[in-house]
Amino acid sequence: MSDMRAMVLRATGQPLVAEQRPLPVPGRGQARVRVHACAVCRTDLHVVDGELPDVRPPIIPGHEIAGVVDAVGPGCRLGAGARVGIPWLGWTCGECDYCRSGRENLCDAARFTGYQIDGGYAEYTLADERYCLPLPDALDDAHAAPLLCAGLIGHRALRAAGPGKRLGLYGFGAAAHLIAQIALHEGREIAAFTRPGDQAAADFARALGVQWAGPSTGPPPWPLDAAIIFAPVGALVPTALRAVRKGGRVVCAGIHMSPIPEFPYQWLWGERELVSVANLTRADGVEFMRLAATLPLRIEVTPYALGDAQRALDDLRAGRLQGAAVLQP
Repeated sequence: MSDMRAMVLRATGQPLVAEQRPLPVPGRGQARVRVHACAVCRTDLHVVDGELPDVRPPIIPGHEIAGVVDAVGPGCRLGAGARVGIPWLGWTCGECDYCRSGRENLCDAARFTGYQIDGGYAEYTLADERYCLPLPDALDDAHAAPLLCAGLIGHRALRAAGPGKRLGLYGFGAAAHLIAQIALHEGREIAAFTRPGDQAAADFARALGVQWAGPSTGPPPWPLDAAIIFAPVGALVPTALRAVRKGGRVVCAGIHMSPIPEFPYQWLWGERELVSVANLTRADGVEFMRLAATLPLRIEVTPYALGDAQRALDDLRAGRLQGAAVLQP
């Protein structure tokens, strides 16, 4: 086999293009991975729509990749046949203050899978073996793939939210449906805020054990200790600040958000905090995969063929999914 199928972004704002590409050859420290599953993330939409800076087509999107090592380059410590996950963080410099202080997620020179590095909307992809993650044995590839961003970023956001008992989740998609289950396991009470009129999402949240679900335009059933905003909607920031009690925290978990409207200082006053989470570290990945292996997570997936990647993106954009879309080349 000398070539592979891939779905390629040729121009931002345009549909993906199906292409035959030469099979990539791993360089020093790289593994070539046969992609078994690649989950579709909202960040992929931001890349495809040109909402992130400096998108440079042609690029193969996709950064929640589960597969098996097919070939390795010189110095790669992974062996052929190893099962791995490939996340968003694809490379860091290892030398800057951020990298040397355990905050490689903030490295200014970082490169990201499916953004600056060809990703998993393909039959094969390359990855720096140092950034590959182990996957829980109990999960098949389709159900492991969403853990590699929805799970990882969601868990980082949950930690950033602090230990408060009453937690609000704004936007109930791939990340929130995983993090709700972890928070419930920790004994928290969850309020799930969905798009107004999206009864299916509210019902889905309740089916997972969430204590309350309702429209994001309404108030919570009780004052929140913290809120995590997964939806890329800036107007939810003042809404969430009004929903948290004094001393509460609002965490913005996305990589992109529409403009945040002006709001009165009174809504922030009272030692409320507004923070963001950015990317992930390899330590995050190892910690979360260990945790995921111990929990009976219900990971909701909708499978798509590789050639239907554009349809999966369109379904995500339109809010037609529960849980995560997963491409299976």
